[in-house]
Amino acid sequence: MQTLETSQEQIKAEKLWQLIIINGRQQWVFNENEYQKLYSGSEFEPNPQFLENIRDTFRFDKIKNPNSADIVYRKSKHQSDNDPEIPDWLKRSSNFSSSLEKKANSAAFKGIRYYESLQSEDGHWPGDYGGPLFLLPALIIVSHVTDKPFSPVKQELMKCYMLNHQNDDGGWGLHIEGTSTMFGTVMQYCALRILGLDMDEDSQKKARDWIHENGGTTGIPSWGKFFLCVLGVYRWEGCNSLMPEMWLLPKWLPIHPWRYWCHARMVYLAMAYCYGHRITTSTNKFIEELRQELYIDDYDKINWIKDRNEVCGKDRFHHTSGTLKWLLKAINIYERFASTWLRNNALKFILEYVNAEDEQTKFIDIGPVNQIINSLCIWHAYGNDSELFKAHVDRWDDYLWLAEDGMKMSGYNGSQLWDTAFATQALLENQPDLIDPETIAKAYSYINYSQIKDEVKDRQRFFRHQSVGGWPFSTLDHGWPIADCTAEGIKAVLKCHGSEFIEEIDDKLSTERLQQAIDLIISFQNEDGGWATYENTRSGPFLELLNPSEVFGKIMVDYSWVECTSACITALKEFNRIHSYRSPEIQSAIDHGMTFIRMNQNEDGSWIGSWGVCFTYGTWFGIEALTTNDETYTNSSSIKKACDFLISKQKSDGGWGESHLSCVTGKYANHEQSQVVNTAWALLSLMASNYPNKDLIDHGIKFLLKRQMKNGDWPQEGISGVFNQNSMITYTSYRNVFPLWAIGRYLEMYSNSLNYRGSNFFHVDETPNI
Repeated sequence: MQTLETSQEQIKAEKLWQLIIINGRQQWVFNENEYQKLYSGSEFEPNPQFLENIRDTFRFDKIKNPNSADIVYRKSKHQSDNDPEIPDWLKRSSNFSSSLEKKANSAAFKGIRYYESLQSEDGHWPGDYGGPLFLLPALIIVSHVTDKPFSPVKQELMKCYMLNHQNDDGGWGLHIEGTSTMFGTVMQYCALRILGLDMDEDSQKKARDWIHENGGTTGIPSWGKFFLCVLGVYRWEGCNSLMPEMWLLPKWLPIHPWRYWCHARMVYLAMAYCYGHRITTSTNKFIEELRQELYIDDYDKINWIKDRNEVCGKDRFHHTSGTLKWLLKAINIYERFASTWLRNNALKFILEYVNAEDEQTKFIDIGPVNQIINSLCIWHAYGNDSELFKAHVDRWDDYLWLAEDGMKMSGYNGSQLWDTAFATQALLENQPDLIDPETIAKAYSYINYSQIKDEVKDRQRFFRHQSVGGWPFSTLDHGWPIADCTAEGIKAVLKCHGSEFIEEIDDKLSTERLQQAIDLIISFQNEDGGWATYENTRSGPFLELLNPSEVFGKIMVDYSWVECTSACITALKEFNRIHSYRSPEIQSAIDHGMTFIRMNQNEDGSWIGSWGVCFTYGTWFGIEALTTNDETYTNSSSIKKACDFLISKQKSDGGWGESHLSCVTGKYANHEQSQVVNTAWALLSLMASNYPNKDLIDHGIKFLLKRQMKNGDWPQEGISGVFNQNSMITYTSYRNVFPLWAIGRYLEMYSNSLNYRGSNFFHVDETPNI
């Protein structure tokens, strides 16, 4: 595990960076004035000694744990590693009948005080949302091709990040906990060479050996082939056609791209533009050198067409279907005879769509991959000096995050709303006396501000679901509403309205806006009763037969997910307890959603998590949904099976520990050590279920208390997030939010001999006067 220990030299270097936050937007800014006090030079002409200090400062031992602990940000907000002083009133508290309850109450106080110190002025909790290793190299490649290099200081920090996460065998994985892959290794190799590393550096030699020993760069998966074509070190004829004309097909066709999951849709949209124009950089000495370094065979003699479908065995997660193989043969033949008129019209529409996405998201775009490729499209269409391209470049920093392992590219422009909604609910499940009212007021303000109030322009033309009333995952500027983010936003607002902190909140979210959120959630429900992410499911699972990615699973369709469904059910239920608005429709939606939850429970009682690691995460959501129907361990066979599953995974130290490999294999995989996040999810599930054996719950709580650090924080442990089954992602907030939530629920359930209260945690008797 990573601790928060750091050297004085590291603290000094970190003080040269400041996280600037405006309405959720996060940008790390280098303090040139502070730098000039310490070193001669500037950001763009830095003292060589300073760059050397960066390399020494941001040394990171991934062997201990590849997950960084977010030291740079956290140290800037919370300087002390010592125990906070427990106030006399808390010491005198007589509400607890056991020493464990008293210890838990002190732990909650310390943990809340620590986490409150990390809150930004605008009310959200910033944090590391890194993990995937293919993102930063892609950005570096596009910055090189478009001649928009990062400053030397940022380049040095990016090098630190990539080198810190190189595996012992010389390669890099798809993500920071992954074994080496051709995709990860070739992308980092090229990016490090762009940033100035010589081919004879030890790290580069090791990487090149790994590449050659595993078949050479021709085996890089299709996304890697795409970026290498752009860089000029792979030939476009070595890629399968991305057929821009697909966007001109009749919309009623089941394979029209508007039916894709929106992330896949927006990535392949921009890729199709680049493919249609065969965008690539000019050949020069550096490119020639890379061509020689990356391949086993002579670059000019490679049979590119033959290697279109070659994929290194270390990379392949999704096997290409026979249907897709047949289709690719057909469209590759079409490519030889493609109509210029059709191609130009398709590319014209695609550029209009890219422009619309940029406008709708203020150039953040739905995610990092399509932001990078959209940048490339706009650069190609309008030029390096265009205002549109400059707007893209300005948003690159929104995706960059600085931690003790260097500067990385996040999997989104942050997880601001998501983390804040969870944190608000977790804090409010603790005793009010432990919470600073200003913390809740600020969090509420951020949630209030972040709700989407305007519909996007040309929504139907560009295949967007409605947006008004929804909440995004990150920021209002990003603007894509998501079903479960909207649900967690509703729950956080309702919990604030039902708390004693409501009087501290000036600008209260109106009933009308809550109704808009409910309308949106109802509109998101699928025919199977479940909820997907950004949109309704637009096609059947058969579309996965056309998944061309090789490294990701379930990317083609926005499926109904247990987590999204549970979040929407619980939000609708809590709203329905207070308001009569659309009550019959809400109850019908809940009943339909419950059917989906029950049908997707595994035989062993678990639910698989699709956005977190993994069965402990999915099972928490499954149980939370069922307990809104007053189901408990004693009266529900579904909940009994789920709890029995969880208890079977509890370790001897009282905790639960699940590896990210559960997501990859679809089978529960134990982590070597118990994890505070998995433990908290399991405890929340058991307590919501009225699990009768309190000793086992006590054992889990003792584990959380034992793992808490002196200053109230918990250690950063194994990676806890996932997307598309195979790529893991970091949530540094989880190590604080979920233990605090579990401890708060424990104390509320057991202090003063309180009875189990199931999952009715809101205690709201009437609509607040707002």
